[in-house]
Amino acid sequence: MTARILVVDDIPANVRLLEVRLLAEYFEVLTATNGPDAIETCENGKVDVVLLDVMMPDMDGFEVCRRLKSDPATSHIPVVMITALDQVSDRVRGLEAGADDFLTKPVNDLQLMTRVKSLVRLKSLTDELRLRASTTRNIGIEELLGRNFASEDTTPKVLLIDERKSSVERIQKMLRDRADLDVIGDPHAGFFQAAETSYECVMISTAFADFDPLRLCSQLRSLDRTRFVPIILLAEEGEEDRIIRGLELGINDYLMRPIDQQELTARLRTQVRRKRYNDQLRASVTQTIEMAVTDGLTGLHNRRYLDSHLQTLFDRAVARRRPLSVMITDLDRFKSINDAYGHDGGDDVLREFARRLRKNVRGIDLACRFGGEEFVVVMPDTDGAVAEKVAERIRAEIAQKPFAIGADGKTIEVTVSVGVSSVLKGVDTVAALMKRADLALYEAKSAGRNRVVAKAA
Repeated sequence: MTARILVVDDIPANVRLLEVRLLAEYFEVLTATNGPDAIETCENGKVDVVLLDVMMPDMDGFEVCRRLKSDPATSHIPVVMITALDQVSDRVRGLEAGADDFLTKPVNDLQLMTRVKSLVRLKSLTDELRLRASTTRNIGIEELLGRNFASEDTTPKVLLIDERKSSVERIQKMLRDRADLDVIGDPHAGFFQAAETSYECVMISTAFADFDPLRLCSQLRSLDRTRFVPIILLAEEGEEDRIIRGLELGINDYLMRPIDQQELTARLRTQVRRKRYNDQLRASVTQTIEMAVTDGLTGLHNRRYLDSHLQTLFDRAVARRRPLSVMITDLDRFKSINDAYGHDGGDDVLREFARRLRKNVRGIDLACRFGGEEFVVVMPDTDGAVAEKVAERIRAEIAQKPFAIGADGKTIEVTVSVGVSSVLKGVDTVAALMKRADLALYEAKSAGRNRVVAKAA
């Protein structure tokens, strides 16, 4: 695993020590000796993880972390604060500044490398989501990345899997009013509970009498539903090897018993913030895909989707020797509707036409807005005779009931012309199929509109 790590410390010997350790693991290492230089490096370069000393002159590590996390351009970069301070209050202060972890000097090599590798994996995921989202238009990416999810009022939904009653009661007391906490004592039941409910964090105790908690962590990471849910391990003193193995398996964080309330809430807040951030990015990507293939006005698929999907349907029909038909519809004299009632009135007609069209085709049919007032319906497993009947049903549906437009509900008569074609046995192509449907539509228009014409060849 290769990544670029920024080491920030005002003492050259400390920088050199961390640099040697990281280079031995084949990481690329950048260095900075003060806060402003560290911030500038993060803003200008590709940094995957920041190892940040707390005790620095002028601008300490807490302030550097706070500034990095408040800037949308750098807020996604994981920060590990490294310091000689070992008080719980210092760790909490670092976590509240936005740090992803807090390590105490002298740093254990194995702990450091395992933590860095874990954060690099998380950063890679976030980078991929950011890249996908930022390549889109109309997504409001800067506004999205600038949101402070940690300050949202929504109480996180959390699952605690712990069989010790005394431990459960202490954690319930600590998280009262801070989390919507569900508790499961049996790890097997906990797995199914986590898989069936949308949690923002799962906390797993290591203190099971006859069950390996890391097996549960591995199972949660292997399941699609729970792959991205943060996992916090609640460990005992002396379980460093288990914690390191857990980080390799993909747990996000850990707490050592006895658990401090402030540290628990701060670490939970950090994990929930990161999950909400990545969830928003995923939602943006999904929305972008929807926008790319959906007509915004009618909600039908658009021409881009038709162009990519029609060939697949055509090839499948030919390979299976099954019929496939296409209809192209065109609203009659649509320009006069726009001229008389404006584009708002025209949009009302297009939306209502799309609704009626959708109502009269099957779920397996592909209905698309082809452009302007033209729509295309692709009908798998449908021969020409059946397709012509469907087209006639749609034409009648449009002609029989007037369309309401405008806020006052004024109604107007609308008609549609339809051209139909079907896949021919032997040599045929998508282009030829669409051309025949288009010629049939032209004939319907030329013959007086408000009619269906089917082209057999």
